[in-house]
Amino acid sequence: MPPVLILLTILLPLGAGGEEIIGGHEVKPHSRPYMAFVTFLNDGNMMFCGGFLVRDNFVLTAAHCLGSSMRVTLGAHNIETKEETQQIIPVAEAIPHPDYNAENWSNDIMLLKLERKAIRTNAVRPLRLPKANSQVNPGDECHIAGWGATSLNATKGAASLQETVLIIQDDEKCELDFHQYMKTIQFCAGDPKQIQAAFKGDSGGPLVCDNRAYGVLSNGDNEIIAPAIFTKVVSFLPWIQRSMKPSNGC
Repeated sequence: MPPVLILLTILLPLGAGGEEIIGGHEVKPHSRPYMAFVTFLNDGNMMFCGGFLVRDNFVLTAAHCLGSSMRVTLGAHNIETKEETQQIIPVAEAIPHPDYNAENWSNDIMLLKLERKAIRTNAVRPLRLPKANSQVNPGDECHIAGWGATSLNATKGAASLQETVLIIQDDEKCELDFHQYMKTIQFCAGDPKQIQAAFKGDSGGPLVCDNRAYGVLSNGDNEIIAPAIFTKVVSFLPWIQRSMKPSNGC
């Protein structure tokens, strides 16, 4: 199998290029029914991020993907066509983590409450969260998917959902590459020796290990190909559950 390279760029206008999964492969249509395509306005520009359905009316993504006029497309494979499977739902409320810090990317996680519940189909279904106290270990293989471009010189993102494998790195490697790395709430994935990495973006997408969402793609480093930092979902399970309680308007 040839080496795989993912380059993903955060918060570029739609069609401007840069959000990239390079060397990955197109997934079987609707085989990742939890994937969400999140669009929003930022300074008048239309942006997009990844995300994933965790309850019928909640999507989990990155806090830095906050914007106005937010909406979520579920059940998509090809985002350039209007597929019968797609459900496009406006966001009723964005709930970024209250301690999110844009300077050091800490607590980079956000829930999006949808205006209405998604209808579960073969193409739309929530992704399970990890169990409390569970963790991934260095060397574990996980998967990340997104609609980014498939070559460095592409001028827009891929029409169809792409995916590749990332290797979990140990904390020592992460601390060397990222001086603000916080192992209690983050981990990193992507092996530069294999040119297999997440690099800047397709932000908010899930890192899926054993069919559960262990990470939310947060950020990378312009100076290195890999690894990239993921927000550690298990560290935020109490906040996620509290934020989705009926008392919060669910």
